[in-house]
Amino acid sequence: QVQLVESGGGLVQAGDSLRLSCAPSGRTFSNYAVGWFRQAPGKEREFVAAISRSGRNTDYVDSVKGRFTISRDNSKNTVALQMSSLKPEDTAVYYCATRGGYYAESVYYTTQGAYDYWGQGTRVSVSS
Repeated sequence: QVQLVESGGGLVQAGDSLRLSCAPSGRTFSNYAVGWFRQAPGKEREFVAAISRSGRNTDYVDSVKGRFTISRDNSKNTVALQMSSLKPEDTAVYYCATRGGYYAESVYYTTQGAYDYWGQGTRVSVSS
């Protein structure tokens, strides 16, 4: 069982930046691909970004491309989501997720069903 803990959320103004962090307990994160998802009030949870085990392969939803960056520091066993130029429509609870098992180091996943383990989420609120 993998437990994930997100941190770094908060209330910011449009145009500001935030850095979210995700860390697992009891596991080495470098063995797993990681994804970030978000759920805005009244909406379905959606994919935001994903990163492969190696960290060399990433993907983003179109609405955050050029503004968000997913990265991993395997020496610190964490995955971060750097969010810049935040917009009110980025307001949501952000979740990190990871998938167990064995797969190529270049693989990442963009669908919720591909992930086995989820954090509790961290809230991001962006005011206009």
